[in-house]
Amino acid sequence: MQKTEKSLEVTPENLVYFFGDGHADGDEAQKDLLGGKGANLAEMVKLGIPVPPGFTISTWVCHDFNTQRSEDPKKPPQLSKTLLEEVRRALGKVEELTGRRFGGEQKPLLVSVRSGAAISMPGMMDTILNLGLNRTTVEALAEETGNPRFAWDSFRRFLQMYGNVVLEIPGRVFEELLEKKKEEKGVQEDTQLDPAALRELSEEFEEQIKSHTGAPFPQDPWEQLLGAILAVLSSWNNDRAILYRRLHGITGLLGTAVNVQAMVFGNLGETSGTGVAFTRDPATGDPHPYGEFLVNAQGEDVVAGVRTPLPLDEMGEAFPQAYQDLMKVMATLEKHYRDMQDLEFTVQEGRLYLLQTRSGKRTAKAALKIATDMVKEGLISKQEAILRLDAVQCEQVLHPQFDPQAKKTHLAWGIPAAPGSAVGEIALSPEKAVERAGQGTSVILVRQETSPEDLEGMASAGGILTARGGKTSHAAVVARQMGKVCVSGVHELQIDEARGSIRLGKTELKEGDFISIDGSLGEVYLGKVPLLEASLPGELLEVLEWADQFRRLRIRTNADTPGDAKKARDFGAEGIGLCRTEHMFFGEDRISHVRSMILSNTKEERTKALDALLPMQRGDFYGIFQAMDGLPVNIRLLDPPLHEFLPKEPEAVQAVAREMGVSPEEVRKRAAELAEVNPMLGLRGCRLGITFPEIYEMQVRAILEAAVDARKEGLDPRPEIMIPLSSTARELEVLQRMVEDCAKAVFEERGMDCPFAYGTMIETPRAALTADRVAGVAEFFSFGTNDLTQMTFGYSRDDSASFLIPYLQEGILEEDPFVTIDREGVGRLMAIAVQEGRKTRGDLKVGICGESGGDPESILFCHRIELDYVSCSPYRVPTARLSAAQAALKS
Repeated sequence: MQKTEKSLEVTPENLVYFFGDGHADGDEAQKDLLGGKGANLAEMVKLGIPVPPGFTISTWVCHDFNTQRSEDPKKPPQLSKTLLEEVRRALGKVEELTGRRFGGEQKPLLVSVRSGAAISMPGMMDTILNLGLNRTTVEALAEETGNPRFAWDSFRRFLQMYGNVVLEIPGRVFEELLEKKKEEKGVQEDTQLDPAALRELSEEFEEQIKSHTGAPFPQDPWEQLLGAILAVLSSWNNDRAILYRRLHGITGLLGTAVNVQAMVFGNLGETSGTGVAFTRDPATGDPHPYGEFLVNAQGEDVVAGVRTPLPLDEMGEAFPQAYQDLMKVMATLEKHYRDMQDLEFTVQEGRLYLLQTRSGKRTAKAALKIATDMVKEGLISKQEAILRLDAVQCEQVLHPQFDPQAKKTHLAWGIPAAPGSAVGEIALSPEKAVERAGQGTSVILVRQETSPEDLEGMASAGGILTARGGKTSHAAVVARQMGKVCVSGVHELQIDEARGSIRLGKTELKEGDFISIDGSLGEVYLGKVPLLEASLPGELLEVLEWADQFRRLRIRTNADTPGDAKKARDFGAEGIGLCRTEHMFFGEDRISHVRSMILSNTKEERTKALDALLPMQRGDFYGIFQAMDGLPVNIRLLDPPLHEFLPKEPEAVQAVAREMGVSPEEVRKRAAELAEVNPMLGLRGCRLGITFPEIYEMQVRAILEAAVDARKEGLDPRPEIMIPLSSTARELEVLQRMVEDCAKAVFEERGMDCPFAYGTMIETPRAALTADRVAGVAEFFSFGTNDLTQMTFGYSRDDSASFLIPYLQEGILEEDPFVTIDREGVGRLMAIAVQEGRKTRGDLKVGICGESGGDPESILFCHRIELDYVSCSPYRVPTARLSAAQAALKS
């Protein structure tokens, strides 16, 4: 989850901030006001790095723009007179520095208009290049450069971007005309179109603009600029930007800044080019420069994946001096920012210009290597390394890889864009990916290239395969950030969406067929290749050792089997915070006994069925005590309502009746007797144990017999018996007597005792509010945040999907309360319970075992209210260890 940026509390003095020729009005500390891009452009200028001059319109303008829109949705927002005056003054400075005039008939000034929020959101908002071109200035540019092809290529690009971004004409309209023109001229690449063809294409683009909008393309550069500024401001609330912020937990920002900058041209010919570079490999973290470039191209060509670029290592042959300068700039920026940098650059006739720098997006594997390497290099401290890592992202290194021994049928090679291995059925559209993933099917999204409109499909897919693009294309960058597998630039991939099929080399496949992709090697395989579980990389182990030095919270796991317990212990778990005994009842060898117990009419019949379950439960607990030798094991007694164990379908009812030796009617009758209007608030938890004490007696006996047996074997079992869903201290007192009586009997029978703790889950608001009395009986509390959240909000977790997304989109809720603890409500109850409980029992142990136990923001809250431990699923234990250290360091 991303950190929320702090919003400005007062209106800034200036709305526009100039940068250029060694002077800048802003600096890197003003990201909240200038956005990340604007702040870093200003900083690079101050460092003496070659940056085309320009100016940044502050995020406050976007805030004001969106405020106007929300207050009167029918009235178009207006740019203030003050802002327009500041823009004109700043534009005049750019004209002065460049010796060019905006809209001039000689040496015309062209500018780019780009978005840039305080937190990087690559590809989510809009960019326009070559602004200022019209039928007059394009001729002037052609005459000045002596390169009419360059001038008309720049004009057609501008028309295409302006038409799509500002005038909202679908991009395919222009793409189809471009493809048609290439086919008409018998060429494969855009760069092969001659000046006459590009002039024709520009005229066709203008015709399409008039056809779609009813008005001619604006020839006035000032009108163009105002339209572009408004479009970038509007893009803050486009669907893909909203979705991106929701997916990455970005809240509290004022909006986007707008960066207007003098154009430099990578499409001036063979001595010009453009590229993207990283100071370290963003996929592996290897400490050497990495990136891609294109000769005779503009930046959008690399990012959009329209042409497959060349590796950065080959840039030295094409642009020797610019390559040397780039290496020096990269070293300077990494040392200055003390982090891996992601740069965009242009080479214009052999001279290097930097257009952007930012902390680079990276895979989990790369993030860990970069953090550990930078500590060793003395660039950052261990504490900084821990705080810099995204705990959730670090889970990615635990993801499966292909079995190296498995037979694979190779289909094609591509560019390894985002590491890992994925298997799924082919989906040719983002809509299909969302649909099939929602049905529980693993999916590989297959596209020519991806665009921001594909974001939801990419989020749903397990992997992404594209015909075009490289390691810095949209598909690659977004896949790495999401932790998705990606193979791009697969030249052998042909897609026929109309027929719902693809061709990889000589193999034709249909949508719905399975393929496997390896994002580390760039390979595509036929069918389902077996996957192996991942292991902890050395860098993660090193970081976790550092984390353990700083964290206070202990980390337990939720585990119901010896295998899960062992896996969690391997990941560093310090005990079990939740063992759900009901999960043990569904095994084929025991479900019939459970159903016999439920269908019993007398206590004697129930006891007989429970006696059959006893040795099975004892064996379960013994295995867990073995796996967790010397560590606490918190075992929750049976919680769910009994009807959950009975069949519902007619065929299943018949089968159970035959197995039980009763009639189907009797099974249905018993199920009807157990049916409740609201079973989650009915006969479950401690109410079940009080109503049918023999069930809990069997479980307590199984726990303590297993513990004594383990002690006899020389092990050190540490059981904690947890009563679920209590609301009153009296409930715990009743069940405590039963537990103590059972323990006394077991210890006498076995001739040995075993220490154990007795406590409860805090899952109801009443239990939290009366924690002082509850702690008079319970030796420990464990917050069950799923039920506590349900009862506090009045939301059913199982039914909340129908309204939670609209609630999040409308800002009614900032976070899903079933994922991240609601601090104001649920969190307040937790804090009260901790404070009141410890007033009664000073040594009260308190933990959390709900889904929130692995969420970094929830762990931070648990640290601050002084819980003793958090408990999460085995694969989230490393994440929780890291998050607990981050919580301690932040506090």
